[in-house]
Amino acid sequence: MTPDVVLVGCGDLGADVGLRLAARGHSVLALRRRADLVPQPLQGLSVDLTRDRPDLPTLDLAYLVVALTAKPRTEEAYRATYVEGMARALDALTATGQVPQRAVLVSSTGVFGNLDPEVLADESTPPRPADGPARMLLEAEQVFSDRVPGGTVLRLSGLYGHGSTRLIDQVRAGAVTDPNRWTNRIHRDDAGAAVAHLLTRETAPEALYVGTDDEPALLGDVAAHVAAQLGAPTPPVAQVDLAHGKRFTNARLRASGWVPDFPTYREGYAGLSTS
Repeated sequence: MTPDVVLVGCGDLGADVGLRLAARGHSVLALRRRADLVPQPLQGLSVDLTRDRPDLPTLDLAYLVVALTAKPRTEEAYRATYVEGMARALDALTATGQVPQRAVLVSSTGVFGNLDPEVLADESTPPRPADGPARMLLEAEQVFSDRVPGGTVLRLSGLYGHGSTRLIDQVRAGAVTDPNRWTNRIHRDDAGAAVAHLLTRETAPEALYVGTDDEPALLGDVAAHVAAQLGAPTPPVAQVDLAHGKRFTNARLRASGWVPDFPTYREGYAGLSTS
């Protein structure tokens, strides 16, 4: 089948989006350094976007998803991947003469930088990147908006689930040291569903959404829940009067019709193994 979806980036999240669209009957072409890692029935195309412009096949383009990942977390790596790499993919699409009906760029709430924890931040909150990688993400958003008219930017908070064990490992090791920090997260499944939802909903999406679950939570509260699931020692207790960090709301994304399967960390971290 002629691909009608192009995934620029096909890591864990991108693959989830692609599989959701394939289940709806779409033919998905996924750009990844190693095409052999692209799951069936998606079509893989090997390309290192930090160096090369992809040679795209014939397309009948309906949807475009940009879901890149960069390592290490440096300004140089983020520029090479998110700004220059995405630009190469967009150049290749322009050369085909194809224009997507819908397009989503997966970005990060990291572009907001440091915020007042008393403020529940949303799409109207001005971004103030605090470091080089965040500045590159914001630059990539601007490039995407300039080159893909009608495209949507989805700023995701911390992804977890599906093999992401960082917090679980910290709890097991007794290494939770900042229980009073506000945290924001979204389960990988809910993030993938959000991208697919914005692409396929009946009415056109807005230009920007914050993708996060229903409840900003203090790290100590989340860690205590995880510890109880694991049977691990109780971590330091969170104190609201000492809370710091930033908090986000998903009100706009919720209003668009998206409903998370894991509305809080309690559902997302339920049923953890004690082994």
